[in-house]
Amino acid sequence: MRIAIVINTSWNIYNFRMSLIKALLAEGHEVVAIAPRDAYSERLVAAGCRFVPVQMEKGTNPFTDLRLIWRLYKTYRQVRPQVLLHYTIKPNIYGAVAAHWAGIPAINNVSGLGTVFITRDYISSIALRLYKMTFRYPAKVFFQNQDDRRLFLRNNLVRPDITEVLPGSGINLQEFVPDREFKRHEPFTFLMVARVLYDKGIAEFVRACKLVQGKYPQVRCQLLGQVDEQSRSGVRRRQLEAWLASGVLEYLGTTDAVANVVRHADCVVLPSYREGTPRTLLEAAAMGKPLIATNVPGCREVVQHGINGYLCRVRSADDLADKMVQMLQRSDGELKKMGEASRQLAATRFDDRIVIGKYLQAIQTILND
Repeated sequence: MRIAIVINTSWNIYNFRMSLIKALLAEGHEVVAIAPRDAYSERLVAAGCRFVPVQMEKGTNPFTDLRLIWRLYKTYRQVRPQVLLHYTIKPNIYGAVAAHWAGIPAINNVSGLGTVFITRDYISSIALRLYKMTFRYPAKVFFQNQDDRRLFLRNNLVRPDITEVLPGSGINLQEFVPDREFKRHEPFTFLMVARVLYDKGIAEFVRACKLVQGKYPQVRCQLLGQVDEQSRSGVRRRQLEAWLASGVLEYLGTTDAVANVVRHADCVVLPSYREGTPRTLLEAAAMGKPLIATNVPGCREVVQHGINGYLCRVRSADDLADKMVQMLQRSDGELKKMGEASRQLAATRFDDRIVIGKYLQAIQTILND
């Protein structure tokens, strides 16, 4: 059958959904990728997908969003898939309406609530209303942690019987693997992998690095991720350049080979304000790295305090710095043990084959109804 995957960027599909796409293709299904065209669109075609471009503007302009519903509806009528798989906020909300109009069953995936539920303002109030209006249409809604599911149920945004929690987007355990032998790097390296957003805790990470380097000047702190000045919480490039000029932080830009960067880190840090299930922590865990993250939804699913890393208080550079110092002071044997616990957690709870199985089951159930 024909299955369409709808996301806000082709990059997102290529980097986070390829395991699912490969599994669907292996089952003999036709997979259509519907997303804005970018540098990764042709890679999706090369991987065996049919690509159909659709324009999606950033921001919350109601007129452009209404046009998006119409564009998606026309696209769905043109493509005529048997099932639609929606990811990211706009496809989840507006794609659900378009799918309903087109008479096509949809599966939504709430992979993270972003800034909408971090900063409570009129935009978050509108988002709540939109979720409530549109989440009556999907046949299935997957969440990536119990906190997000409970939030939706508490606010009566979705029916309980169509919801289920997935272990994030899962991780390919054959692609992300630990080194054969443990190695402590010189200098000790902390790595943050995230878009350069305030909501990811980047400002707290910079301040914490400065505090740690005040005691341990040799420590290296690195940042890997895309600058996104258009986001509501995006860090301006001039601010990033000021941080870099201080010498506290090394900026590594972006890469398609994340594993090569993670391999040279001793600890991966994510002081985010809220997550779905952070892919960057899953990748680092699969590679056997100790982790430090905030004690917030999404992050605490991947970090078990004192076992494979440390949880710190959200928005607290001081507590983050304290946990970084604790990590620095661990012996090689203790760091190795934490890394092994990370890999074990990834293997038992976050294997992407679990996610793929849930999707295949949901698709089959929907088609049999």
